Amino acid sequence: METTQDMKYPTPPLPPQHQSKPGIEAKLNPRPLYMGDTYKAAGKLENKVAIITGGDSGIGRSVAVLFAKEGAKIVFTYLDDEQEDADETVEAIESLGGEVVCIAGDLKDYTFCESVVKKAMDSFGQIDILVNNAAFQNHVESLTDLSIEQWDKTFKTNIYGYFYMAKAVLPHLRDGAAIINTGSITGMDGSKELLDYSATKGAIHAFTKSLAQNLVDRRIRVNCVAPGPVWTPLNPADSDAETVKNFGASTPYKRPAQPEEIAPAYVYFASNADSSYVTGEIISLLGGNTTAS
Repeated sequence: METTQDMKYPTPPLPPQHQSKPGIEAKLNPRPLYMGDTYKAAGKLENKVAIITGGDSGIGRSVAVLFAKEGAKIVFTYLDDEQEDADETVEAIESLGGEVVCIAGDLKDYTFCESVVKKAMDSFGQIDILVNNAAFQNHVESLTDLSIEQWDKTFKTNIYGYFYMAKAVLPHLRDGAAIINTGSITGMDGSKELLDYSATKGAIHAFTKSLAQNLVDRRIRVNCVAPGPVWTPLNPADSDAETVKNFGASTPYKRPAQPEEIAPAYVYFASNADSSYVTGEIISLLGGNTTAS
């Protein structure tokens, strides 16, 4: 039986569609839901400053919006090709009365990561939260088809970029700061056509636990959100149109998550009011599945 909650969210079959990478959220049909209209803010992040990588679209955009609702000032990164989505994210945050700065560039470049941190400090004078979220994925059918160039790009973006941002921001983090990484169900179960992506997500999970141990004496908490299928530009930009029709249908909820359903987990990890005793954890959001496998 379809519930009121299910009726709110799109269910497969979705309209067939494909985009070139990196994918633009403004072109998705249906548009992902990210504003969290039923979300009740409680000022949990007032006087905080958050850096969010890949905050222009998908999960990152919804995290930026919910953080802004909770009172945080936002700095987010995006790629040059994603200007249209970045502009929409800025507009959404400013419509809430929030303060936001965005910066375009490539997280595979450590000097860019340093410039993001400098921009945040110059703009707001502090950094309290880092959300490592930007990612690259590209399906290939076999190991033979997986090029050295793609392997390097995926690792440079997905795990080097997380390390670079954490390293660059660390000197500015204080007691009570939080680092939140975006993992994936593929980092737990693997994915036969996402060999490199799954490997980076597994690395992110281990990086989360290891960095949490490394920073525990400084009382900087490090946690990870590992979603299942989420309706974001990453997917139509990495699958043929017919495959996209059934995206998320294999979950017990029989649909993909919307970004606004994932973002509250990031608020939980960012808020010392909620998770001051939580570090080194990976929370999986799997649409009704109770185990990763």
